[in-house]
Amino acid sequence: MTETKTHPDLISAIRDVPDFPKKGILFKDITPLLTQGDLFRKVIDVLAAHYQDKKIEKIVGIESRGFIFGSALAYKLGAGLVPVRKKGKLPYKTVSASYQLEYGTDTLEMHADALSGCARVLIVDDLLATGGTAKATAELVEKVGGKIVSCAFLIELLFLKGRDNLKNYNIHSLIQY
Repeated sequence: MTETKTHPDLISAIRDVPDFPKKGILFKDITPLLTQGDLFRKVIDVLAAHYQDKKIEKIVGIESRGFIFGSALAYKLGAGLVPVRKKGKLPYKTVSASYQLEYGTDTLEMHADALSGCARVLIVDDLLATGGTAKATAELVEKVGGKIVSCAFLIELLFLKGRDNLKNYNIHSLIQY
């Protein structure tokens, strides 16, 4: 299921940075949007309205910008926040999942006891690109028995076909390029 609305005010607050982090990449910088309280509030309010009746128990925020949106959304929905971090950053027992990068692999971790069984989960990040990070996060959630209700993103880069990695999940993005 795909739902996306156009938000010209949000789009105009996202800065394009050419050749970052390397030549040929057009980076979508959300920092200007975050500095505008009314726009940041709008992102959270629009996402919260979309999920308000979905009985979300936990928001799983992906390092690091997923923490920004995830924590505000967890507050708004009255849900708990579960951080997913890069390997070695969490202090307690973890579960891990690896995923492919352009050159090599990386690993994400989550506390093994973070979801207490079959919690209803919303995975949140700022950007859906190839979907590798979100897919690894979904694997972590399912590994500990969580039920993924949906994955939410501020931005989706359609040309990178991240949805192909997340075929089994409901995806909601506010802005698509």
